[in-house]
Amino acid sequence: MAGRVRLGLFGGTFDPIHDAHLTLAHAAVAACGLEELLFIPAARPPHRSLGPHAGYEDRFAMVQLAIGGAPRFTASRLEAGDAVSYSIQTIQKVAALHPGAELFFVIGADAFAEIRTWKRWREVVAAVQFIVAARPGAEYMAPEGAVVHRVELRMEISSSAVRALLQAGGDAVPVPAAVIEYIRTHGLYAGHGGSENR
Repeated sequence: MAGRVRLGLFGGTFDPIHDAHLTLAHAAVAACGLEELLFIPAARPPHRSLGPHAGYEDRFAMVQLAIGGAPRFTASRLEAGDAVSYSIQTIQKVAALHPGAELFFVIGADAFAEIRTWKRWREVVAAVQFIVAARPGAEYMAPEGAVVHRVELRMEISSSAVRALLQAGGDAVPVPAAVIEYIRTHGLYAGHGGSENR
């Protein structure tokens, strides 16, 4: 009898998507044997005081360009629209679309440390296993009952730092070349700073 399909969910603003996102995605697939990893750009993330700098369609297009033809990566529009994107609702949508799938939620250690502030967080913990990206030696307190797979990454990149590099006109920007071309062609981030990290 075949085992359950292992499906990953990787949500974020991806404003823009950068090399650390992709490194984490590859590590998550390898660590847990995921058959597919959904990149799910958020239209309106609930834990951000400010909205994304780029619009949803631009961020979705950049995700598509970044993942290219990677066989296990898929860009998903599950959080498109004007409503605030709550993880439990996205998880329930994925579960309905993929009955019986084993769901893995890819998340950074800093965000995972705040999971008890999420809407219906206990339901999130019960519905998925977590793939947590952490710096070597970093510690975090997992909620009771959470199944956690730790992936250690040494890359220190944030979307805010990427936006600053793009504004400065630098060439050594840790973003796929196709995404940089899209950003420059569409004039994204030219007049935006900001301290939002992801």
